Formats: sequence, structure tokens, C-alpha cells
Amino acid sequence: MISVQPAVLEGRGLRLEPMADQHAGDLAKASADGRLWELWYTRVPGPDDLAQYVAEALAGQRDGHMLPWVVRDLASGALIGSTRYHDILPAVDRVEIGYTWYAQSRQRTNVNTTCKLLLLAHAFDTLGCKVVGLRTDNFNFRSQRAIEGLGAKRDGVIRHYGLRRDGSVRDTVIYSILASEWPDVRRHLELRLHRHRRA
Repeated sequence: MISVQPAVLEGRGLRLEPMADQHAGDLAKASADGRLWELWYTRVPGPDDLAQYVAEALAGQRDGHMLPWVVRDLASGALIGSTRYHDILPAVDRVEIGYTWYAQSRQRTNVNTTCKLLLLAHAFDTLGCKVVGLRTDNFNFRSQRAIEGLGAKRDGVIRHYGLRRDGSVRDTVIYSILASEWPDVRRHLELRLHRHRRA
């Protein structure tokens, strides 16, 4: 049975730090880069919502079903986004990766690939997960392409499953990576990052 505890994950110029109350202000700056909260199919908090967003994430951590991180760029020292494990199910050795967002200026870079590599390695190699899930809105096509680009398998769509920030109800696309698939996924992500460094 997995035991999920706060941990610092670091590599390739990024550090995932356990989220804390004092991160709200810097996360507000990150979400303002691209006004990410205006995308109706995402759940990126606006500047006025960050304190509550952090409080809810930390409440989920205390309750044992979430583990949130902030993403720091080591070169600049700036916080550039957030991600977390959620729907943690220790009895079946499962976590999901989600609530992920990055400042617009850091999108379409190596940031997402690096973060996912760190999170997946921690889940499979350190925690001993048997499966890692990912999910996204059925209209978030960029997120679906990004998840599929990791090597995750599409499990299906759960219809009428969850509220968007605007109160509308979304369909949710579910993906997963099994522990048996992790070695190939890791190889794929490391090759992608290697090619990015050479570009």
C-alpha cells in the first residue's frame, strides 16, 4: 500500500516544491501570465481566487487525497505553475496527476514534459504505484494531445462528470499509465527532453 507524503522533486532546471500558504501571491503572478482563468474549459484560478485555491489544495492534502506542488524555475527563481497528485487511492496503489497549469510563457516548452517525468518517476519508482491516472475536459484538446504525447492510454470518457469554473457540466476524458508501461514511457520522455536540449 502506497504512502504519499510531501516531497521536493527536482530535475532539468525545475523544482516541484510542496505547496504552502505563502505561495498564493507568486501563483497569482503565474496565472496572470496569459490570463489563464479566462479559458472556460480549465480550472486555473484567477488572481483573486489563489488564496482559496491553495487553501482547498492543502485541505485535500490534510484529508489524504491530494498532494499539491508549485513549480519553480530554478534559473529565475520564479513560480511558473502548479500540479498535484489527486484522487489518491492507497489501497490500490493509484494516484492521478492533475490540476496542472503553467504560465502561458512556459507552455509549449520542456516544462510539462519535465514535470510529468518527475511526477511519474516519483509515483512508480519511489511510491510503488501500480497505475497513474490523468484526466481532462473533453473540450481541452491541447491537454488531451499533451497527455497522449506522454504515452498515456485513453481509457474512455465519463459523461456529465464534474463542474467547470463557470458552472457548466463537463464530460471527462480519462487516461492511465500502468507500472508495466512506465519503462517505455520514461524512455520516451527522456528522449523528448534530450531532443529539446539539442534543438
